[in-house]
Amino acid sequence: MKQVVIAGCGDVGTALAERLLARGWKVFGLRRNTSSLPDTIQPIAADLTMPDKPEGWPDKIDYLVYCPAAGKRDPELYRKLYVEGLEHVLSWSRAGRSKPKFLLQVSSTAVYGQSAGEWVTENSPALADSPTARILIEAEDVALRGGIPAAVVRLAGIYGPGRTRLIEQVRAGLCVPAEPPQYTNRIHRDDAAALLEHLLEQAAQDELLAPCYLGVDDEPAPMHEVASWLAEQLGVKLLEEGPTSGRTGSKRCSNELARDSGWEPQYPSYREGYATMLDA
Repeated sequence: MKQVVIAGCGDVGTALAERLLARGWKVFGLRRNTSSLPDTIQPIAADLTMPDKPEGWPDKIDYLVYCPAAGKRDPELYRKLYVEGLEHVLSWSRAGRSKPKFLLQVSSTAVYGQSAGEWVTENSPALADSPTARILIEAEDVALRGGIPAAVVRLAGIYGPGRTRLIEQVRAGLCVPAEPPQYTNRIHRDDAAALLEHLLEQAAQDELLAPCYLGVDDEPAPMHEVASWLAEQLGVKLLEEGPTSGRTGSKRCSNELARDSGWEPQYPSYREGYATMLDA
């Protein structure tokens, strides 16, 4: 039985866990409060920012997924969670009976600083100059140089069950200028989990993985287009002036490499994903 530890087992991590459990894997989920984890996941209650190996850390780990969520853009928290936390987990893993065969680290497309609608791939310069983006790039380097075969998955904006902020903003009244176009990138929570599952399965079959993948849907879209579509579905109109979404940047991320590996999104654009949410 393959054993995997999902460190930072929140929304995406739990969705991934359920997919792996269905494949017959044994899944350990690490988070500070494990009370909300399904009973089928082996709980590890721990704070990733603390260096001491937690009770319940398995002696044998085949695969390791690092996917915590900071919750706010605070550079000090980012460093403690994404860099130092990953270093702690790698240290705990090395102390076991055998080190993991593969590490999958979840990062973000926020590492890209392109802002003029450019197409971005895994080979594009990741030169975002915000403090948190620089820390994410540092964390990716820790993962790829950690002594375990590894890949980084840079996820775009995750939406899906419980992530209804844009829907509520449009419903309440939102102003989104059409020009200049502000391209946005997103991925449904279930597609993000499916991509991580797919890459773990590839690793388990000894497939050679790239060091980095972009986790996005097929269709980067201007925010005005997305908000207009949502407004039409909700029976409201966008405001000509007033509160904005607060989004910054404008780039178009390509999922070609992930698709070439055999993955394809269940929700290829915002329309399919948000339609499911609105129906629910």
